Amino acid sequence: MSSSYERYKKQRAAKDIARENIARSRKKPNGFFYNLKMFVIISVALMLAGFVALNLYLSSLPPIENLEDFKPNIVTKFYSEDGEVIKTFTAYTYNKVELKDVPDELKKALIATEDKNFYHHRGYDIFGILRSSIQNVIARRAVQGASTLTQQLARILFLSNERTITRKIKELEVSARIEKTISKDQILEMYLNNVYLGSGAYGVSAAAQIYFNKKLNQLTLPELALIAGLPQAPSVYSPYNNIELAKQRRNQVLKRMLTMKYITREEYDKAVEAEICLSSVPQIYTTNKAPYFSDYVLRELEKLGFTETDIIHGGYKVVTTLDSKAQVAANEAILKNMKAWGLNGKSQQAAVFSFSPIDGRILVYAGGKNYGESQYDRVTQAIRPPGSSFKPFVYAAAMEKGISPNDIVDDSPLTIAKWSPHNYGHKYRGRIPVYKALMVSSNVCAARMIQEVGIRSVIQIARVLGITTPLEYDYTISLGSNGVKLFEFVRAYGAFANGGYVVQPYAIERIEDPLGRVLYRAPKTKSSHQLSLKTAAEMTAMMKTVIKSGTGRAADIGKPAAGKTGTTDDYKDAYFVGYTPDIVTGVWVGNDDNRKMGGLTGGTVPAKIWHDVMIVATRDMGDKDFDYPPVELANYSGNEAKIIGDDENPENDGKQVQEDSAVPAESVSEPVPAENKDAEKPKTPAAPVPSKPSTAPIPMAVPESLR
Repeated sequence: MSSSYERYKKQRAAKDIARENIARSRKKPNGFFYNLKMFVIISVALMLAGFVALNLYLSSLPPIENLEDFKPNIVTKFYSEDGEVIKTFTAYTYNKVELKDVPDELKKALIATEDKNFYHHRGYDIFGILRSSIQNVIARRAVQGASTLTQQLARILFLSNERTITRKIKELEVSARIEKTISKDQILEMYLNNVYLGSGAYGVSAAAQIYFNKKLNQLTLPELALIAGLPQAPSVYSPYNNIELAKQRRNQVLKRMLTMKYITREEYDKAVEAEICLSSVPQIYTTNKAPYFSDYVLRELEKLGFTETDIIHGGYKVVTTLDSKAQVAANEAILKNMKAWGLNGKSQQAAVFSFSPIDGRILVYAGGKNYGESQYDRVTQAIRPPGSSFKPFVYAAAMEKGISPNDIVDDSPLTIAKWSPHNYGHKYRGRIPVYKALMVSSNVCAARMIQEVGIRSVIQIARVLGITTPLEYDYTISLGSNGVKLFEFVRAYGAFANGGYVVQPYAIERIEDPLGRVLYRAPKTKSSHQLSLKTAAEMTAMMKTVIKSGTGRAADIGKPAAGKTGTTDDYKDAYFVGYTPDIVTGVWVGNDDNRKMGGLTGGTVPAKIWHDVMIVATRDMGDKDFDYPPVELANYSGNEAKIIGDDENPENDGKQVQEDSAVPAESVSEPVPAENKDAEKPKTPAAPVPSKPSTAPIPMAVPESLR
């Protein structure tokens, strides 16, 4: 009996445990994780269904008729403001090469880099698209693409480069149809002949000519790898633009080839160590009347969101601000005046930059004398000391502190700490008005001026006017000892021309698509008021005398204009920067290798180039004067001004000319020596401010506290 009861209890307990397990298994799952799991499952299912549907749709598309006979028609053009075509992106370099004549290493390099599954997909790589989509979602931005060579060809031949889902779907459609129309080898051949590879090269044959001046079958493995690395970003990886980036990209291609066993380890090691030897004179196959300016426009387009490939293949009309006639005058003036001075070497260069200080339009832009010999842009890239053309910033700081152009400054030797600046030929004039000190470009007067107003005040003026290059906290900056960029320097002078406003130059007025729709129109340019109207008026009055009676007489165009010459130690750099009420133009002449230029000064070749450019640039602007309050300069009456000596004119021989026996300006021979040839920099990094005032303190017309 007891045993039966025991069995009953065990059975009952087993049933209870079973019921409990069943109940536990029927508990409601965690809501969040359950929903997340279902979302992932449904999303993956929908994605797979979508890819399957897309695959079926693409498989059903018809082929493209007459694709074998296709020839590119690329017509993006840059226009000047007066309607002249200044650059045409067109397939002038389209030189068809058959696939059998393309080196195997180049084919393998492109496939390894751009599309490793080229011979296995149907024009699009579904798994590649899926993989890149996941990576982009994780990164929350586009970090990985999935375009096959066929898709890239579809984009080149038939589509734009806009980044939209609609364009991507069209790209897949066209790719599928291309694959149904021609063979894989034909696709690869067409791609090799049409892809843009930078510097005006369309296709691999043109790239071999432009970069290496060789036929395609003469290229080495590292040269072929360099070309294969260009399609992703032609401007970025062009060896003419950045040799180091080009080498890094080339080595990435070689690494991919090694990974895919297209080359051996020995071949790889040898290729990555190879130096890049470019053609000394690249052959430019595009129509380009203003090449340095066109490069600047390309950089502005990139800032607006256009890639170089967008521009090349977009068929756009880009209307720029350039004055084509003034640009031609600048190109001719550089060559003519440098040749006349005997400056014919490749390293002997000049640059010109002009813009409107009113609205910021860039009117003239020449980054060198021969783009074919050197694509280095000396307007925005070169940093060269401006010499005495920096002095207006010193005097502007003085005007802002209340000093008057008619106040007296002592043009006599001085020493500030261990620094003793000298005038050219040790010529001194005694007590002279401030405006004459600038007119004759006295070094000691500029030193006295910065001593009076302070180094910090001068640097602040330069900074607010847009000079961003390093400026030492040092008295020698008064003589232009630190380097500047011509672009920024000319922009800063614009504040003297338009009442103290700094205006940002720009190059693109509008962009139209092939249907004439305006995609972009330049907004009103940015400007900021940094100098008082009084200072701008006084500085303009002072710099007018530089052209009429001072060191810049060769720049006189017979219209109201103001400007300043500049020459550095040992004649290594020479400047002339000047302006009318409507245009500011700066000219630099010097040696790329920083060698001496043999007596070249800002009042010679730079002033002559400025004169020739401004004659044309101001042709339609009349003879109007600056709209400034009148500024009286004591004892000065234009062409009859009394000349008291000239740092750039040794014929004065350091003697003071009496006011009643002045030499007329037109009878003085052209100045030759440098303004601050004998200026000596202190041995210490910066000269401390002396405790005692200078020998002849400058009167302050208005106390600084009451300005």
